Amino acid sequence: MTFIAGEQHDPATLLAASKLIAELSGREIAARVRDLVDANDLWRRQRCVNLIAAESPTSPMVQALLASEVGTRASGGHIGPISRCFPGMRYIDEIEAICIELLKDLFNAGFADQRLMGGMDGCGVAYTSLTAVGDVMMSIPVTAGGDTSGRPDGPARVRGLRIHDVPFDSSEFAVDLDAFRREAERLLPALISINQATTLFPLPVNSMKEIVAPWDGRVYFDAAHQAGLIASGCYPNPLAEGADLLTGSGGKTFSGPQSGIIAWNKESLSLPITETIFPVLTGSHQLNRVAALAVAAAEMRTYGPEYMSYVVANARALAKALHERGMPVAAAHLGFTQTHQVLVDVRQWGGGLAVAQQLERANIMVNKMLLPSEMNELGGIRIGTVEVTRYGMDTTTMSTIADLMHRVVVRKESPELVARDVQELRSAFQDLRFCFPVPPAS
Repeated sequence: MTFIAGEQHDPATLLAASKLIAELSGREIAARVRDLVDANDLWRRQRCVNLIAAESPTSPMVQALLASEVGTRASGGHIGPISRCFPGMRYIDEIEAICIELLKDLFNAGFADQRLMGGMDGCGVAYTSLTAVGDVMMSIPVTAGGDTSGRPDGPARVRGLRIHDVPFDSSEFAVDLDAFRREAERLLPALISINQATTLFPLPVNSMKEIVAPWDGRVYFDAAHQAGLIASGCYPNPLAEGADLLTGSGGKTFSGPQSGIIAWNKESLSLPITETIFPVLTGSHQLNRVAALAVAAAEMRTYGPEYMSYVVANARALAKALHERGMPVAAAHLGFTQTHQVLVDVRQWGGGLAVAQQLERANIMVNKMLLPSEMNELGGIRIGTVEVTRYGMDTTTMSTIADLMHRVVVRKESPELVARDVQELRSAFQDLRFCFPVPPAS
């Protein structure tokens, strides 16, 4: 994610909500919340072209499980009758065990855990279990596409880590390995944290691990955005390349519930990792989410290679189409992208925030993003192709989407008029692909 210092909740929005609840009864407040949920569903799920790289639609079965009875049950402790805090877990133990084994299979890992409630929780587990207070850590700077999860304003701050930059060639979207070697040998970091908000190409995990191995330095890969690509074989597996720990999001490319994923291979790490997960960072850990994550993992195991290959093909096609229409797309000389993400320079049209807001009025969702070497300007937009792919859009549709974006951003057509064409396009793509049907009620 990209975070600007000083940002907080909008006071005007909170004030409006405060006035609303002062005027309504409890029943009326509940009805208002339900109406807002339905309105969001109509707009975002049925009428919008969603190109937010951090989002993906969950399947009907995953959605159904998120509302299941199992979510009312407390879940403290570890799998098995001895380690649980509560009785009555015979079915829940099996659900959680299935989830773990699926994650191990997808990431070719010896160990995995299902209890993290978000990807950022995974970062907290990594820093707590792999470092000591005050250790040196190197991570990719935000100005090179790094995520705040690996920077001083993220969870590493709680651990008191001394954070230094991984040298990065922003023009090539690659780690500068020679400079990295020099810096790493000077600093002797305990941990290398690879956290990317903008991830267009794989990074040299194997080479980085070889550089820090002489002093037992560890490599942690935050696969928040790449988890589905890795699980499907469309992105190199960091664990196979020497990373000590992998975490990720159950959403984004993995296309499951908002959730966390963690996997590793070294048995010596199991105790510090699991003890950090429970009881330090989780108590009861949302069993409905675990059940939903298990089904999402089973869907990824079944459909992932085809699904994710289409996602990457669509990203490259959309990038090429935007580039051909005069919108500067990052890494054009490298083929634009090898992931689900595309980065576009929109500074000449007002910058990332202004352009994202214009496109939102046209029912096209993108998010503002730093360009390489920017500090706080947010001159770009980041685009992702997971959601549109799961709704059945192909490379030909990407050209149509590029036309719609060009009309709003470059030709300055009325976003509200373009929204009509966006809604017409979206009406033809309402059914989710790459997922199991919901079975009939027993």
